[in-house]
Amino acid sequence: MTEQNTEEENNAGPVLTSKQKKFLKGLGHSLSPVVSIGKDGLGERIITATILELSRHELIKVKVGKSSPVSRQETADTLSRGSGSSLVQIIGKTILLYRRNPEIDSDKQIKLPR
Repeated sequence: MTEQNTEEENNAGPVLTSKQKKFLKGLGHSLSPVVSIGKDGLGERIITATILELSRHELIKVKVGKSSPVSRQETADTLSRGSGSSLVQIIGKTILLYRRNPEIDSDKQIKLPR
């Protein structure tokens, strides 16, 4: 499977290299979740909130609550496709998503390693 096919299949953001994922995991370690998935599961409101937070921060954590009817993998896939972001990591009930935003100040932009 090629990199292009992987991106087309999940319809999410660009495929990240392992070096880029490692870099983003390091940045995400100190972040607090900004989106929470509860008993209502995934809906347009959650996807919209995810898009908004990604446009503000580029790298966000999403917390999947114990009462969520949706699995963490399904949540990660749906949110990455719906927001056009790249799935960086799933640890426990926490999902780390990244989406580049060229419109924010260049000093606040995350510079990914090549």
